[in-house]
Amino acid sequence: MAPPLIVDLEQVDLTRVEVSRERIYEILPHRYEFMLLDGVCMVDAKTSSLVAFADIKSDAWWTRGHVPGRPLLPGVLMLEMAAQASAVTVRILAGHEGFLGFGGVQECKFREAVIPPARLYLLCVTEEVRRRRCVSHTQGVVGDRLIFEAQITGMLLR
Repeated sequence: MAPPLIVDLEQVDLTRVEVSRERIYEILPHRYEFMLLDGVCMVDAKTSSLVAFADIKSDAWWTRGHVPGRPLLPGVLMLEMAAQASAVTVRILAGHEGFLGFGGVQECKFREAVIPPARLYLLCVTEEVRRRRCVSHTQGVVGDRLIFEAQITGMLLR
């Protein structure tokens, strides 16, 4: 049985774009194929939480080679999306100005596949921000299905 969602999506306006793709990549240094997030629909400073989304397209760069004839969004890209959502959360809510590098992943479980086209929501609750690292609990959701969950550790670099 899947655990409960870390953000109650029934309380979130999933049609709202609170932070645009352009603003995300003013905050993050990623470019080209690694500009994976399409927007943020909720940021909550009280709970240190964020809901971002990525539109998974049938003609994405990885679809041709990742299971030809049945493209599946690679798990490593889902984790990168979760890490980027975590970095946006820390940059916006904690005001960190430096580079946030991907430091690790723990307690990761993939429960279902993401088959394009789909909108993947990335739920992020930042649990700890220290001088050199941060830890976020993340989940990926499509529709009402929990796709994956993972604890992401980021390294705060200057």
